Amino acid sequence: MDAEIELKLFIQSQHHDFLKKILNEYPNSTPQGQKKLTNGYFDTDDLQLRRWDMGLRVRGFDNQLEQTIKTAGRVVGGIHSRPEYNVSINQKMPVLSLFPAEIWPVGNDLDSVSRSLKCIFETNFERQTWHIYLNDTLIEVALDVGEIIAQHKIDPICELEFELLAGDTSALIQLAREVAKSVPFRLGKASKAQRGYQLAGKSKPFSIESIDHVCLPKNNNVPQALSAILETALERWQLIENILVTVTNDVERQSVLWGELRRCVRLLRLTLNQFGLLDQHISPLFDHLERALEFVGPLQSCCLLLQDDANMLANISNKAVVCQQLENHINAISTQLASIWQHAEYGQLQLALVDLLLTTENGQHQFSQEPELDLFANKLQQASWKRIGKLMPITSAMSSEDYQDVADALDESILVGFAYGEIYPAKKREAFRLPWQDLALGISTLSAYKILRLLSELHQLDIDTWLDNKETSLLFAMEQSRKSALKVPIYW
Repeated sequence: MDAEIELKLFIQSQHHDFLKKILNEYPNSTPQGQKKLTNGYFDTDDLQLRRWDMGLRVRGFDNQLEQTIKTAGRVVGGIHSRPEYNVSINQKMPVLSLFPAEIWPVGNDLDSVSRSLKCIFETNFERQTWHIYLNDTLIEVALDVGEIIAQHKIDPICELEFELLAGDTSALIQLAREVAKSVPFRLGKASKAQRGYQLAGKSKPFSIESIDHVCLPKNNNVPQALSAILETALERWQLIENILVTVTNDVERQSVLWGELRRCVRLLRLTLNQFGLLDQHISPLFDHLERALEFVGPLQSCCLLLQDDANMLANISNKAVVCQQLENHINAISTQLASIWQHAEYGQLQLALVDLLLTTENGQHQFSQEPELDLFANKLQQASWKRIGKLMPITSAMSSEDYQDVADALDESILVGFAYGEIYPAKKREAFRLPWQDLALGISTLSAYKILRLLSELHQLDIDTWLDNKETSLLFAMEQSRKSALKVPIYW
């Protein structure tokens, strides 16, 4: 058995030649040549192997055949760790009995499974490899370019893998961060096998569930809580990426996903700041990504106006014209969606966060005078609440501009509750948080009205009176909600 530990990155084809140049010239790098790999992935019609959390393939290379089975493992960030078993064979159909008997679940009917095996999909690609020594660690870097084929459907493969051959896992991140200074990429959570099952229609499409709070450790341990928050946010970030590449023609769905992605990024930044880990190297990467995500707010606001058949615009006499201008505005914003993964800082930030997660799990961060988790969370909640009270005092009236100015601070306060909410009684927690979440939606609506005003001026839409009435009505409701919210007893 081998324990495969690798870091997978998704890259874009236009960067291949430059990437090869970097790896050829990297210190202590030895090119290992290029080979064509053909891979058939096997399972039964009812996906018995997948239900056992196993992946089975037969790989062809250099006139040889090898069958491999990978058993249950773990993915942290983009680092994949799975036990695997490899056996040389002389036929294209795998022979399960050649693998060690102890890997199979108790009570299995291996003969029946073997008879039912069929090729579900193929992955065929050119692999170019390098062996690179980094201190005392040997890493194999592989550039895979090709395609996944299933039932006449094709999905391109374009990824870079860093596999640990000997030494320290942290060197994978170190080498990847060096490469990331020159070539943009994003972390690869989905394996070729996962993508193949999806393409073959043998697994559910990627989806993201709404969660009310992070699942925290039950032992009141602060470092473990940090790990849980980092891993949750990183996992959701990568899952959102997987979904985004499949909904390119659904702008409304994209706006929701990009909003959730930005929320993950902001939670990560907030958490690192709370734990004193937001250093001079990682902070600028967050700044860059936050600027790159500035399109998210306007995109969400426009989609908010158009949702439910533009019900919010129902009383406008020239509704069709206004909707068309909003759609044009959305199309202009949407040109930014495809470009964000071209930013080198995007992947650099992801790698830095994976590095922080791994070092946290290894106990490499020491927190002075570490309190119990509930006391730590209480302190964070109180600081967040005091900031909101100062920005939104109960004795002062707030305008539309005032509300939009505090949007990020309110978002941050809501994220604090999201990160540590599990510690507190659900009923009290939700009674406190609900009016603030409603205010956040109100702020998004005010932002939508601001965009409508700009479009009205540009295109003479003649909706100023309608906008004045809608904004006045919304502000009145928000003011009442805010003052009521400020009186609700705290739950920490």
